[in-house]
Amino acid sequence: MRVLLILPPSKSAIYEVVGVTGPPLGLAYLAAVARDEGHDVRIIDGIAERLSLADLEKRIASYDPEVVGVTATTATIYDAYRVVRLAKRINPNVVTVIGGPHATFLPRQTLEECPHLDVVVRGEGEETFRELLDVLEKGGGIEEVRGITYREGDRVKSTPPRPLIKNLDELPPPAFDLLPMELYNFEGRRFGTLITSRGCPFRCIFCSSSKLFGRRWRAYSVDRVIEEVKILHEEYGVREVEFLDDTFTLNRRRAQQIAKALVSEGLDISWAASSRVDTLDYETASAMRRAGAHTLYLGIESGSEETLKFIRKGVTVAESEAAVKCAKKAGLGVLGSFVIGFPYEREVDMLKTIALAMRLNLDYAQFTVATPFPGTELWEIAVSKGLLLSKKWSDYTTLNVVMKNIYVSPKKIRQMLELAYAAFYLTPRRIIKDAILSKGKIIRRAVTGIATVLRAKLSGG
Repeated sequence: MRVLLILPPSKSAIYEVVGVTGPPLGLAYLAAVARDEGHDVRIIDGIAERLSLADLEKRIASYDPEVVGVTATTATIYDAYRVVRLAKRINPNVVTVIGGPHATFLPRQTLEECPHLDVVVRGEGEETFRELLDVLEKGGGIEEVRGITYREGDRVKSTPPRPLIKNLDELPPPAFDLLPMELYNFEGRRFGTLITSRGCPFRCIFCSSSKLFGRRWRAYSVDRVIEEVKILHEEYGVREVEFLDDTFTLNRRRAQQIAKALVSEGLDISWAASSRVDTLDYETASAMRRAGAHTLYLGIESGSEETLKFIRKGVTVAESEAAVKCAKKAGLGVLGSFVIGFPYEREVDMLKTIALAMRLNLDYAQFTVATPFPGTELWEIAVSKGLLLSKKWSDYTTLNVVMKNIYVSPKKIRQMLELAYAAFYLTPRRIIKDAILSKGKIIRRAVTGIATVLRAKLSGG
């Protein structure tokens, strides 16, 4: 079958700032699985290729796919709907499929909102997509495919959930050759992204990762990780890699093994990864630095102990302070992530968060507004308590206030967000430092890291 996978054209604030975007890794995994089954597969990255809908229409019509698959975050779901509608207009018989965290947690509503959509693939998609294509090719009924929600006449039906993949090494490497790898550049260096593990044992109320990929952590073998790094480096000239794992250091021994393997293989790359503050130690941070890591993304979230308890982060302010010191001692740059505006936060809690960001020896800070993405416990709280201010999905960017706070007005929360960025970045010391450090190149590099990490995180995935 001819299968076309599309990352819809959409507005990207990060792209506009730094002129770069990360590869749609999820589509590359799906493409590899479909191709292994003998299907003719193509990928279109509508963001990196800067495509208009008119451009996309020509590409779809030229290829004439039998199946069109799209992916989207909550904030970009309307862009996916537009692509699906376009595909059906070109060929009413094409089978349209969508995946991703938003559609996974609101499958019925997604189908209702987009009448041109045929199937929602829920959760981990590779095996479900493989089976769906097989059934479609043979002309059978899709009701036996586990892990989908679909239309049957005027009705919407769901099949039972699919078990998670036990051995991730059995998946083929992502089909990087189907992506416009030459477009993923930053300051003359090609970069790529990798995910080396899935699943999260933690229960932060603002994240749906544990529901999407399970609470049991599953990881690729060290050999498999090195194999994918080699593919990126040797076949595509990638010099900068972003590891998109929720917590790269969850298993510190494995993180050290990956770092040592990168050194022993002589791979000349620089890279960044994410960590929780309670899963980092000096030995691991040092091993990462020796292997070329330059930045660690730490989800610090809040400077208020009360807020940390409410969001079930499972860490303390003291642990955050210790983790930053540890990373800096090892020579790593640190990008701290903070969230303000949770429903029961008071203004003083937000001020504590800003104060902590300024007090820590961070290189960069990212501040966002608490956003109740579908699939998260925060979504359930917001819905049950009547706290939603908007159900216009394009508002769910983490920079808009879409949820009521019991004590603080939406206008005040927006002001606090602006204050956070101004307080952190517009200090004389930091302005001078950034001017000295390659005229802001370090900032742009950090933003690139944020871009790739947010791709996996912003919609709760």
